[in-house]
Amino acid sequence: MTSTIPPDESAARAEALVPRFKFERLLNLDQAGRRISLLGNIDSEPGILLLERAAFPTDANHLSTLPTSLVDIKNLGANDIYSWFLASSPPTPSTPNLKLNLIYPCTPAHIKKYTSQSLRIVLETPSIYKTYMQPYMSQKREAGALNWIFNILEGRTEQEQVIYRAPNPDKDEGFLLLPDLNWDRKTMGSLHLLGLVERRDLWSLRDLRKEHVGWVKHMRDMLLEATVKLYPELERDQLKLYVHYQPTYYHFHIHIVHVNLESGSTQATGKALGLENIISQLETIQGGPEAGMADVSLSYHLGEASELWEKIYLPLKEGRSVEL
Repeated sequence: MTSTIPPDESAARAEALVPRFKFERLLNLDQAGRRISLLGNIDSEPGILLLERAAFPTDANHLSTLPTSLVDIKNLGANDIYSWFLASSPPTPSTPNLKLNLIYPCTPAHIKKYTSQSLRIVLETPSIYKTYMQPYMSQKREAGALNWIFNILEGRTEQEQVIYRAPNPDKDEGFLLLPDLNWDRKTMGSLHLLGLVERRDLWSLRDLRKEHVGWVKHMRDMLLEATVKLYPELERDQLKLYVHYQPTYYHFHIHIVHVNLESGSTQATGKALGLENIISQLETIQGGPEAGMADVSLSYHLGEASELWEKIYLPLKEGRSVEL
């Protein structure tokens, strides 16, 4: 079963939303000022608009006219052979210079996520995971937080976003690929895909055990094969795979990115764990087939406005009881 709204009509509806966005306040300015997060509303419902500088076009025609198209050039300084300036490049319909993401209608959790906030490093021990994190994950899943993922997997929504689906997969080997929201879908050096597995017994990397090593390696190979098939200009050793912990949603998925992609906060220590390192850790962990990532301590960062910090780690730090 697929969406009843034709892709062209769905795109037109989405494009009509942006001009109706009414600004309320600035949430964040990050990536060295290249991305801005705005809170506003559309028809009285809250929304978040993310604006990011788009990649430069690289075709020869555009580059040959780029220097002469610059306006408002102002010199900021000079030293020997070096000079630096500020300038403006007028946009043209064929070379848009902004990439937009719209979250509408958004929830308070979205607002917290995209609001500038201080970070804290936390240590999630096996005991904290089993006592607090597992029940927290279960609450989120039971509340329907993953319905949108299941709708994609089952072919009900967003099928126009699916760029690859594993053909005739064996048991537990099904997966699909989607472009990450932050990729412009054309600049290979910033390629970023999401590999969603179809099996539902794995919520996060915490569910991976020694007995899953063969499966993880097989998924790695299939994801790499599918990516280079989609983009023949790429080779396997130009791609890196990682998993987030904590993930944004509790359904196991793997990120596939070009090695040249700048390592922002989503690839930083405290957020991303390389898939090869996870495989190695599973292979060398002490114990039988049931031993796994649930048995180790994991360190990661959290925003002070996040639910996990407010509900779990701040109470634990202050010696208070945790109420989920």
